[in-house]
Order: sequence, then structure tokens, then C-alpha cells
Amino acid sequence: MNCMSIRLENVGIAVRDLEAAISFFTDLGLAVLGRDTVKGEWTDTAVGLDGNHANIAMLQTPDGHGRLELFEYIHPEAIESEPTAPNEIGMHRVAFSVDNIDEALEIAARHGCRPLRGVATYEDIYKLAYVRGPSGIIVMLAEELKKN
Repeated sequence: MNCMSIRLENVGIAVRDLEAAISFFTDLGLAVLGRDTVKGEWTDTAVGLDGNHANIAMLQTPDGHGRLELFEYIHPEAIESEPTAPNEIGMHRVAFSVDNIDEALEIAARHGCRPLRGVATYEDIYKLAYVRGPSGIIVMLAEELKKN
């Protein structure tokens, strides 16, 4: 068996409003690592889009392990789609552990982002909620109940 080294680098999400998405995620506690505008042959090749041109931001969780790369397309024009449902095939959601789910939901609500249904308790381990975040992204927030 090949034991190639692999690690998750980041999750990339295209958004309609980069500033609104950055504001949402930084209010939840992520930090902006960097911002850039990318275009040129290298990005056309990497992404597979001719004339690829986007404003991007890399965000990171406080523990340094989780990263989101947010893209706001300048060219080609962003394609609006219906927000995904939890049972659709494909990229589904991004999940975060939080210290206080009620506080996280208050922060989300200030951005106009509300749970799809409510807060659930999984056994006596987690309280969790799926929130419809900026650009329709599903964001799962989970609070561990049995803290060590």
C-alpha cells in the first residue's frame, strides 16, 4: 500500500460578495491570511476557465488547521444557481466547531443568516445547526457538549 502524504489544504467557495462573506466568517472567528486578485495563464490552466480573473481571500481558523479560500469572480461572470439542499449530490457544506452555538447563531443572524430549521442535539455529544450563510452556503455550526 502506498502511504503518500496527504492533508487537506483548504475548501474553496465561490461567493457573489467577497466582502460580505469575509465579514461573516471573520465575525465567527476566522482570520484573513491574505487577499489577492488572480488572473493570467497559470490560473486559466489551474482552474480550467479561459480568462479566469477573481478576487480571492484566504481565511483560517484560530487553531491554524482549517482554511477557506473565497473567490469572487470578475471573469468569466459568476453563474447564479439555486442554493444547494442538504441532500443534493456535490459540495455540501462547511462545518465549524464553536465554543457557544447560541453566540455563533446570534453572529450569523446579524448577517441575515439563519438556521435551515433549528438547533438539534445529537445524543448528548453535540448541539448543531445548519445555517444558510452568505451566497447561500450551508454552514454547519457545532458545539461539543462534553468538554474535556
